[in-house]
Amino acid sequence: MALLPAVEIEPPVPATAAVIWLHGLGADGHDFEPVVPELGLPADAPIRFVFPHAPRIPVTINNGYVMPAWYDILEMDLGRRVDTGQLLASARAVQALVDRERERGIASERIVLAGFSQGGAVVYQAALTYPEPLAGVLALSTYFATADTIRPDAANRKLLIRICHGLMDDVVPESLGQAAQKRLQEMGYAPEYLTYPIGHSVSLAEIRDLGMFLRAWLLP
Repeated sequence: MALLPAVEIEPPVPATAAVIWLHGLGADGHDFEPVVPELGLPADAPIRFVFPHAPRIPVTINNGYVMPAWYDILEMDLGRRVDTGQLLASARAVQALVDRERERGIASERIVLAGFSQGGAVVYQAALTYPEPLAGVLALSTYFATADTIRPDAANRKLLIRICHGLMDDVVPESLGQAAQKRLQEMGYAPEYLTYPIGHSVSLAEIRDLGMFLRAWLLP
């Protein structure tokens, strides 16, 4: 499998941890690149950031317009009917990036997967089914598209999960974030759920919280 192209931000010291961060529909790997300096991490934090680019595909809800997308979205209702086959393929591509980080010397327990909107849906699938333990998941303004079909791997049965959602999100309603939390709890996980007074975006307060999570998970 050819690796997804990606923006990479190397630390000033040898990397001992990695964050693989997926963008949302219509964006690209540069979308969250400016967030890194705002996370409040130490300047010498040994964390490599990897921001992959989604492939360009036709998107049904946008009249078939070709744009960067992790999978096709077929309907914008609360059920969020999506092309599951494409989502699974994207999840496998993300797992291949995890494999590459391990080949570069990063232990799986030192790798965080983060995703915004449909990128978060891919991250849920990729992280929960990965066959080696990961450090954690940051699920941002997203939903659990494969909640009814996923078969989690036992290696990540204690995976740390932080869900962040805007209270005024009119693209991915906050109810979908709540539904993801409930389903994960039913599956035996203990996701932490945080909300912010924003729409379908991230705020500085949220970014600082993400930095605190990364510090707790990846730094001594």
